[in-house]
Amino acid sequence: MTRAEAKERNRRALLDAAFQVVSRDGYRARLDEIAERADLTTGAIYSLFGSKNGLVVALVADYLRPYYEEIEQAVPAGLDLLEAVDAFARYYRRSCDAADALPGLSLQITLLDMALHDPELGAQLATSIRAQEDHLIALFTGRPHNGSAVTSHQAQRLTTALRALFVGLGQGVPLGLAPGADEQYFADVARALASGMFLIDHDADAS
Repeated sequence: MTRAEAKERNRRALLDAAFQVVSRDGYRARLDEIAERADLTTGAIYSLFGSKNGLVVALVADYLRPYYEEIEQAVPAGLDLLEAVDAFARYYRRSCDAADALPGLSLQITLLDMALHDPELGAQLATSIRAQEDHLIALFTGRPHNGSAVTSHQAQRLTTALRALFVGLGQGVPLGLAPGADEQYFADVARALASGMFLIDHDADAS
């Protein structure tokens, strides 16, 4: 095994261990337990991630990366805006039934708690999440809607609104708080949101 391969193996082991410990303990997560689960030392954490916060930020990026990659596959080019929003909504609903839905929900809630206890970490997490959401903004930008192309500014506003909508619904589904919220329901409310937002020229508001 090369040095680069060993480094990536150690990084992967620490991220997997951190997912388990951070999801359970939040800001109380201990680096020594994470290192022990990964069969490494705490020194490896500092060497690879710089700090506990660095490890948590890397964990979030690692958790979100495949999610956004799958969205790009689920929402192909050639769809207009409402069709793209529909496809995204249906993908998001299916993800609520995935095997890792409950652990993922636990991680979301835990990260929010950690951010509230550590404003510096909260700012780092927000930066990481916004960087990932740029992929979704790019996915909606330029799509046709009502005779014009969606601007980057409009796509950004839409992405923020959809995130708020789906985080709420996505938390409700595994907890049994969203009865009847099937794929069609997700698609209908997402389409309604997107249609309503574009009744106003938000670019004009921003100028």
